[in-house]
Parts: sequence; C-alpha cells; structure tokens
Amino acid sequence: MYELKHRSEVAPESKWNLTTIFTSDEAWQNSFDALAASLNQIETFSGRLGESAESLLSCLALLYELQVDTYRLYLFSHLKKDEDTTNSFYQGMADNAASLNTKFQAAISFIEPEIIAIGQEKINVYMDTNDGLKIYRQFFDNILRLKNHILTSDNEEILAKADEIGQASQNIFTMLNNADIVFAKAADSNGNEHEVNHASYSALMEKPDRTLRKNTFHNVIDAYIAQKNTIATAYSHSVKANLFTAGVRKYGSALDAALSVYNIPKAIYKNLIDTVSDNLHIFHRYLGIRKRCLKYDELHMWDMSVPIVENANTYMSWPDAKTIVTDGLAVLGPEYQDLLRKGFSEGWVDVYGNKGKRSGAYSWSTFGFKHPYVLMNYDDTIDDMFTLAHEMGHAMHYHYSHATQPVMYSSYSMFLAEVASTVNEALLMNHLLSTTTDKIQYNYLLNYFIQKFVGTFFRQTMLAEFEMLTHEMAEQGKPLTADTLSQLYRNLLTKHNGTGLNIDDKAGYHWSRIPHFYRTFYVYQYATGFAASMALSKKIRNEGAPAVEKYLNLLKSGCKDYSTNLLNEAGVDMTSPEPIKDALVVFEDLLDRFEKSVFQ
Repeated sequence: MYELKHRSEVAPESKWNLTTIFTSDEAWQNSFDALAASLNQIETFSGRLGESAESLLSCLALLYELQVDTYRLYLFSHLKKDEDTTNSFYQGMADNAASLNTKFQAAISFIEPEIIAIGQEKINVYMDTNDGLKIYRQFFDNILRLKNHILTSDNEEILAKADEIGQASQNIFTMLNNADIVFAKAADSNGNEHEVNHASYSALMEKPDRTLRKNTFHNVIDAYIAQKNTIATAYSHSVKANLFTAGVRKYGSALDAALSVYNIPKAIYKNLIDTVSDNLHIFHRYLGIRKRCLKYDELHMWDMSVPIVENANTYMSWPDAKTIVTDGLAVLGPEYQDLLRKGFSEGWVDVYGNKGKRSGAYSWSTFGFKHPYVLMNYDDTIDDMFTLAHEMGHAMHYHYSHATQPVMYSSYSMFLAEVASTVNEALLMNHLLSTTTDKIQYNYLLNYFIQKFVGTFFRQTMLAEFEMLTHEMAEQGKPLTADTLSQLYRNLLTKHNGTGLNIDDKAGYHWSRIPHFYRTFYVYQYATGFAASMALSKKIRNEGAPAVEKYLNLLKSGCKDYSTNLLNEAGVDMTSPEPIKDALVVFEDLLDRFEKSVFQ
C-alpha cells in the first residue's frame, strides 16, 4: 500500500505537468488580470446582435475567445488546488477563478435571450448570407429549442451572478470531504492498526481480513455520521438550488431541467430505473453466488468488495499497469496506443496520492491545450489499473474532440462522458480474459468484471433513483434531513439487495459520503454510459475496423450533434430500453461463466 507523502516529497515524474497551461503562478495572475480587465468588451454587443449577421458573428467570435481564456484560468487553478486541498494559496486562486467565471457568465448572459429574440427565421437568413455563421447552426438550434426556458437578459444576468452562491453546497462538502474529515485507524483481526484515508479505502475493503474490512467501513461511516447534520444541510440546499433554477426557468421538475441541457429524453432516465428494478432478481442471484463463495451465513456491506476468488494476485505496479492498458487497447488501433504512451510519458497523469490531495480520480481538459490531465490516487492494485484505463478513456475523448471540433463543439456532453471510459475498461477486460491462462486469475477477472457491473451499473442506478426521489421529496415540500435521507437510502438498499444483504442502521448513512450527488443528476449517466459501452465494445470486438472507425468518429464528434443522435450513428439507440436489457444479458452470461468455472 502506498504511504501518503507531502506534495513536495512526490517525485516529479509522478506528477502531471501543468506548465503546458501556465508556466508559473505569476503567468496565471497576469492572464487573470488581463482577462478581468477585458470582460467588458463582450458587453459592447449587448442589444446589437439583431443588427446584422456581422455583428452576431463578431460577438460569437469574441465569446469563444474569452471562454477559452476563462476556462484556462479555471482549469489550472483547480488542478493546483486538487494537488493539495489544504494549500490556502491555491484555494484562493481557485476561488478567484470561479468568481471570474461567474462574472464571465454574467457578462455573456444577454447572448441567448437576444438570439431567441432574433428568431429562427432571421437566423436562417443570417446563415444564408454570411458563411461564417453556418458553423453555428447546431449552436443556434440548441438555444432556440430552449426558448421557453431562457429568461430576459436582465434575469439571465442575475441567475449567472447567483451561480457562485448556488455552488456553495458542493464547495462546502468538497472541503469537508477532502481537507477536514479524518478517519480513525482500523484494527485488523490481530489488533494491528491500518491508516484509513480516501486513497487507501478501496484497497482495505478488498482485504481478506473481515475484521479489518468491518472496522474500516464503520470508521469511515462513523466519520460521516459525526457530520451528518452539516452534510444533510449542504445536500438539502443543493437540491433547493436545483429546484429554484428549474422553477425560474419554468420546467416541470429539477429532473426535466437537468435533462434538457443535453436534450436527453426523460424516458432514458425512467427506462434505466424501471428496467433495472424489474430485473433485480438477476442481481440477487449474484449476491447468492458471492455469499456461497465466501461461505458466510450472511453478507454485510463490508463484504461487497472483497474478491471472492482466493489466492489471486491483485498487485499491479504502475509500470506494468501502463503497459497492460496500452496492450489491452490495441484493438482501437496504433494511433490510439501511441497517444496512450505519450500521455504516460509527457505529464498527463498525476499518479500517486499525497496528503491533502483530492480523493478519487478524474480527467479534465478544455479547448486549446496540448493535452488533457488525469488525476489518480494510484495504490498498486488491479483496480487502480482499471481506473487508469477508465480515466484515459476520458482523456482520449477530450483529445480527439478538441483536436477535431471547432471550439463551440469541442466539449462532449455529460451524457457521453462515461461511454469512452467504460469502453476502455470493457476492452481491457476482454483482452485479459482472453490471454490469461491461470484459472485463479481468470476467475478473479470474471468476478472483477461482475463487480464493475455491480458498482457502475446496478449501484449507480440505485443512486440515480435516490437522487430522483430526494428531488421529488423537496418538490413536494418534504424536509431533507439526515434522518429522512438515511431512511430513504436504507429503503433503497433493501429494495435493490433484497434478502441477500444484511442492511444495518449505519449503512443508511452511506449517501452522505457520495460527492457526485452535488453534480445534479449526473450518476445515472454512469449506468447508461456503461450500457452503451457494453454495446459498443461488443461491436468493436465482433466487427473490427468498421466498428472502430464509427467509435473513433464518436470520440471526435464533441457536441456537434445531440448525444443520442451521435450514439445512434455509432450503432446504439439509448432512447430504447434495449441497451439496458442487453447489458443485463451480458451480466447474466458473466454469472453463468463464473459459476461454471468456480463450482463445476
């Protein structure tokens, strides 16, 4: 297990290279000052967009010039803050960048209302008479379809300025979760104590020592229970902020508002929850298999991550992980592999955990940079290797999209965000299953893939249901307190796990440690993205080059069209429940293969 160091003690080759964004903090500050002084340039176009096609085009060109500069400042400052969340200097830098972004959003708030006022007919004339505007066709369509939900310029400016206040709940939880909360050390069955932190938690929960797992689980949950009222208040106000915005914009619900951003039909969200709910017997079958393998009388929450295959080697060094990930994704072509190697050698990845570093893993980028950035908390496990493959999927999506699309379409939508990442995981798993000759490792990998289904598909669907229900409760005027939230979460645990898992009282507080709840209606996309990736990876394996070409075209498409349309072009119809059903078939097949290999 990797021992946490101070940031200054981490080797340079294990850190990402942020000098490709800004060469120094001073360079960042100079750019910040220059942009802050120039934001008012965009406001000179206020009230003038309908004057001519040329005026509209000039405004949009300036809009994206300022946006690139604003996001560049934001990206650098937040990456620096996440290196060590206890560093007050970079906390301040990130706060300043967020404030500047709020000012930028306020400054450009007149654009969408004025485009709506111009109207589709006149916009069409502008595009016919000015070739420079034709590239904005999808941009215009995306605004005009929301015309009933966009306010007047004055009100849009007020909402934009209020956005920073609306982010307070997320910021409070983030600081509590990453900088302030401390977990007690966990004792194993021999009385030896183990340090528990965000970086070590997953590895500890996979240890064969059940006493250690139980103590780790309880020590983590106890830390959140100690802050339950603060966290419940933060989450409640996050939900209220969502309801406020949805109401002001005249949406029927917060869910409608969230889905409309990327033009996602509500049926996709409902199909996911309903289809999984109708097939929970398949998941319950898995719990029976897990219980049988572990030879326990009953399963608890702390038994859900431990591998059920004995004597498997779960160690994976960082050098080996890079090689195996690169080899495992060979099916996507030599260019893809070369980019992976480049990412590993040229400072894309911040590898190991350090004291104060943000927990978990992510990939982040914005238009105009040499490469994306990947935050890891690598701890030398197979799970970390798959996390690397996952995050590099995001990174490659960023790379292809930014390299191919103009700035206005260079960022892929959140609905597509978890597709490329889980395609990488699925392809890597297929590679390992097809090349592993050791039966124990084969069984371990089968179980690992099953576990990915459990965590990414089934669990995220339950979290999506929790999020939907908490917003519905708030919309009905019901309070979101620590007790009501924990009872709801406990009820959902019981529903989704049936009698196969013992749900103790503390398990109901597990909701309080989930940061993604502060990214409104995000978690469902893990499950839908996973279902889509199962379909795409199957096509890549079975069809070869034609399917690879379609898939890479998807990665290169950014947001030039709506997400569901782009997925359709790649061969997956997410508006239908069929991808969800097909993913369940894959899960059943994995259970069949595992049972046959282990018990026969």
